[in-house]
Amino acid sequence: MRGLLCWPVLLLLLQPWETQLQLTGPRCHTGPLDLVFVIDSSRSVRPFEFETMRQFLMGLLRGLNVGPNATRVGVIQYSSQVQSVFPLRAFSRREDMERAIRDLVPLAQGTMTGLAIQYAMNVAFSVAEGARPPEERVPRVAVIVTDGRPQDRVAEVAAQARASGIEIYAVGVQRADVGSLRAMASPPLDEHVFLVESFDLIQEFGLQFQSRLCAIDLCAEGTHGCEHHCVNSPGSYFCHCQVGFVLQQDQRSCRAIDYCSFGNHSCQHECVSTPGGPRCHCREGHDLQPDGRSCQVRDLCNGVDHGCEFQCVSEGLSYRCLCPEGRQLQADGKSCNRCREGHVDLVLLVDGSKSVRPQNFELVKRFVNQIVDFLDVSPEGTRVGLVQFSSRVRTEFPLGRYGTAAEVKQAVLAVEYMERGTMTGLALRHMVEHSFSEAQGARPRALNVPRVGLVFTDGRSQDDISVWAARAKEEGIVMYAVGVGKAVEAELREIASEPAELHVSYAPDFGTMTHLLENLRGSICPEEGISAGTELRSPCECESLVEFQGRTLGALESLTLNLAQLTARLEDLENQLANQK
Repeated sequence: MRGLLCWPVLLLLLQPWETQLQLTGPRCHTGPLDLVFVIDSSRSVRPFEFETMRQFLMGLLRGLNVGPNATRVGVIQYSSQVQSVFPLRAFSRREDMERAIRDLVPLAQGTMTGLAIQYAMNVAFSVAEGARPPEERVPRVAVIVTDGRPQDRVAEVAAQARASGIEIYAVGVQRADVGSLRAMASPPLDEHVFLVESFDLIQEFGLQFQSRLCAIDLCAEGTHGCEHHCVNSPGSYFCHCQVGFVLQQDQRSCRAIDYCSFGNHSCQHECVSTPGGPRCHCREGHDLQPDGRSCQVRDLCNGVDHGCEFQCVSEGLSYRCLCPEGRQLQADGKSCNRCREGHVDLVLLVDGSKSVRPQNFELVKRFVNQIVDFLDVSPEGTRVGLVQFSSRVRTEFPLGRYGTAAEVKQAVLAVEYMERGTMTGLALRHMVEHSFSEAQGARPRALNVPRVGLVFTDGRSQDDISVWAARAKEEGIVMYAVGVGKAVEAELREIASEPAELHVSYAPDFGTMTHLLENLRGSICPEEGISAGTELRSPCECESLVEFQGRTLGALESLTLNLAQLTARLEDLENQLANQK
């Protein structure tokens, strides 16, 4: 109630100095300026005092050349928290600013001046809030008005704000702490620190402040001698260095900060000073680790397109390609020769259940194509078929469909993930009954081409596998089992042929499957046996016909000789019978 009674009186008291502030002369042209008022609205500022400060702000605005290309104004108030009344980008008309100031409601809490300066530096003077970019060299001025002692630290954050190019005026009223004002303000302090006895006398600061804003822009005259930046302040200027540089004793030239000389960088190899601070650098052939300090020998195999067909081995500043046992590195130093000629009908059963997950299924397809790289794929050589299983079974392509490794690999990459259950027993049955049939491209048993089944799974089967695992081996199919992650060893051993140690492979996760390739090489590239080195020819080829004719003539000659011998024997028996008579 007391505040309401005082309101008419306040207006009468305020009118003379507000009018004085406006009538000191024609409105000065302050030039481009980003101006933010930081207003203390803590509980110690009484209502009539806050109204005086409100009128002070509006009176000061009327003496500025406000506009997007002239002076931009922002206002924040603070107590225990910080509130933006309006940012620099909000208004270009003085009337809109005054309306927002009239609607201002005090926060009436504590006095966190350091928090307010931090907010002004990080937010209020940001380009996003309307401040012009540093390269435009528009002066940034903060006016802090407070009536008490800060409840937090101000010296350090004020120093950071000044270092970022903000010129700070500290205005203390009545109960303000002079030491805190001096810790906040820019040098020279006698031009940036103001202490008035009461809010009624704050207009004295307004008059002086306005006169300073109307001073000559000394930076614009080009005689300042600053090496990096000149920051204009009313009636004066000061030099400012770019980030990473420090001002020299002459207050004009700048020197790069040697952060590495501080000795606290902890770099394993080398420290390099940059404008943003110390940066660790590794010697050639090493990579900086995520901690930003330690170095690790560079794995060129992961960092370059090495082109190795099978395996890349990093060796310091270089790398070399390796081939699996039984294959030789070619002259290009990257590719491997094919494995020894052998003929195999290979069917791969691939687990497509939901436990595999899409990203791992892509790794499985890549693994399958690495197996194909070992093979001499052709209609007369090795044939490859692929079956995917989950809750159902789907032949992705049969043995007889593709005649080259490139075609097989392209078909593998096109396979779509099923993502259902794990019916391994159903998959084994499908393989035995269909995949190795001549209708699907398997060669007749009379040709003695080995039949190899490779089951790839990552978990326990949801149906029985024992019957069809045994049936597969009874049918003469050489079974291999590859398990990953949560695959059950007992099931893998039951699927695989004997001895299990040679026919079961396991990897703890999908990312470590590559080492299994060497374990499978013996089955995919047979070095011995009926199929190894045996050439299957079409009976219609010329060489085959000649060979067939030769064998036939030889057989006829043998039969003729036997017949002649038998005839002679019969004649001898007949002679013996005749003599007995």
